[in-house]
Amino acid sequence: MYELSDWQQRARQQAFIEQAIIGGRRVAAQSGATFATINPATGQVLAQVAACGEAEVELAVSSARQAFEAGVWSQRTPTERKQVLLRLAELILANRDELALLDSLNMGKPVMDAWNIDVPGAAGVFRWYAESLDKLYDEVAPSARNVLATITREALGVVAAVVPWNFPLDMAAWKLAPALAAGNSVVLKPAEQSPFSALRLAELALEAGLPEGVLNVVPGLGESAGKALGLHMDVDCLAFTGSTEVGKYFMGYSAQSNLKQVWLECGGKSANLVFADCQDLDLAAEKAAFGIFFNQGEVCSANSRLLVQRSIHDEFVERLQAKARDWLPGDPLDPASRAGAIVEARQTARIMDFIKDAQADGARLVCGGQQLTVGGSGNFIAPTIFTGVAPNSRLAREEVFGPVLAVLPFDSEAEAVALANDSVYGLAASLWSDDLNRAHRVARRLKAGTVSVNTVDALDVSTPFGGGKQSGFGRDLSLHSFDKYTQLKTTWFQLRP
Repeated sequence: MYELSDWQQRARQQAFIEQAIIGGRRVAAQSGATFATINPATGQVLAQVAACGEAEVELAVSSARQAFEAGVWSQRTPTERKQVLLRLAELILANRDELALLDSLNMGKPVMDAWNIDVPGAAGVFRWYAESLDKLYDEVAPSARNVLATITREALGVVAAVVPWNFPLDMAAWKLAPALAAGNSVVLKPAEQSPFSALRLAELALEAGLPEGVLNVVPGLGESAGKALGLHMDVDCLAFTGSTEVGKYFMGYSAQSNLKQVWLECGGKSANLVFADCQDLDLAAEKAAFGIFFNQGEVCSANSRLLVQRSIHDEFVERLQAKARDWLPGDPLDPASRAGAIVEARQTARIMDFIKDAQADGARLVCGGQQLTVGGSGNFIAPTIFTGVAPNSRLAREEVFGPVLAVLPFDSEAEAVALANDSVYGLAASLWSDDLNRAHRVARRLKAGTVSVNTVDALDVSTPFGGGKQSGFGRDLSLHSFDKYTQLKTTWFQLRP
């Protein structure tokens, strides 16, 4: 459909929003401070974006609170909110090329991944939550005959959403759609590496009919804008997706301020278990490669630990090597590229440190391991596979957030489950087996928020996404996400005889 030259021409013509969106208008940082947003695939500075801090966060929260109390959105009927969110979903698709390009230029992902997956996915999330609004019912408690006790859900008020750079538009949609659908006002802080699609989304929301002040976007650094949101006394809830380290900061900020609800979706070190009774090893190898190399491995639920039964280990690794060749990175604007650039030089260096440490620990480098230069940028890493990885090594235990796979053998089902669960994380897991009993047994024993059987990283807006342990708590997607953005109210009517 599109050629490389088409995307290159669009990139040359693309304009960027450089200010915050607060109260329905563009706002520069009062301090005049900015930060450079860089295209990791070229090293080119795309724009100097307003570095929001306490002053802008205060303005945004105040704007959100005023809009909430005025009822311009919170008091609208579910059907009225539904129509606005459906219109926003339509506008996302109508601006598909621009939104896909913004995410690709910002963080290096293949533009066709953004076009085919991220943008329609975000539109679908807004549409799904819009359609849910007039189909949700409250409850009546089974009380005495002279009592009517109702249980209703109410919007919290002002929700802060802090989202990561790996799926900039999608992660914003995962937070915004249910929070707005429930009637809240929102202050969104995108990652400093990828602010553009969030800022554009805010303008599209205004065009769709969302009242001014209901959605505010404050770009800025985590230690300034993010911290200010975490400590703000008038934020009722903070939803965060990102690293476990930063998630712990937000828990502390809540304790230091107003005990705001904090909902975390943090890191992962997800295991993919392949048993010898899997009858389609070629498909399992193809999916194992996808599970670690898609989006350059920059996925919180990436299947970064591959556990293979020893009797098929060597054969499976050989198949996997062949599949890895399909994931060589290239120019993100080239529709032929299945993988793109790592988000920034700092993350590239961190991934290469993991590779060097794994070699020093005695793991065997099966393929990859090289930092590549594409178009003058060194932010590209070949798909990398290590075998002979020790279970207690850094590569087996820490989140790399890059295209690096640790392969570990196992002999028995019990050993496989023990290895998979031996992690501080509990976000996702996959398993491959054509033994129905084993599939059920193992799935029940794996400590993960999502277990994918005979596939990897299964995901749909209708099913909850999230984990346990140090992967966080709370769930994105599905109707369960309304639990984060609403509170229950009991109203007790004592009836007179």
